[in-house]
Amino acid sequence: MSDFDPVNRPAHYCQGEIQPINAIDDWNLGFCEGNAVKYIARAKYKGSELEDLKKAAWYLQHRIEQLEDTKRKTPLP
Repeated sequence: MSDFDPVNRPAHYCQGEIQPINAIDDWNLGFCEGNAVKYIARAKYKGSELEDLKKAAWYLQHRIEQLEDTKRKTPLP
């Protein structure tokens, strides 16, 4: 198999020694946190760094809102 495979190893996946999916799995991150890591790690290599950083920020903000909503709904002891 060649180093580049548009499905399994697109060019923007092949930066550095640690793949984002491996870090996400190792750190046991949830969907939103994992996507934020993925977008941040690949932002400089995909085309629009600003767009990908905004996507990462969107996922982080979404997770923050989830946590705040859970905190509001959790009754005090």
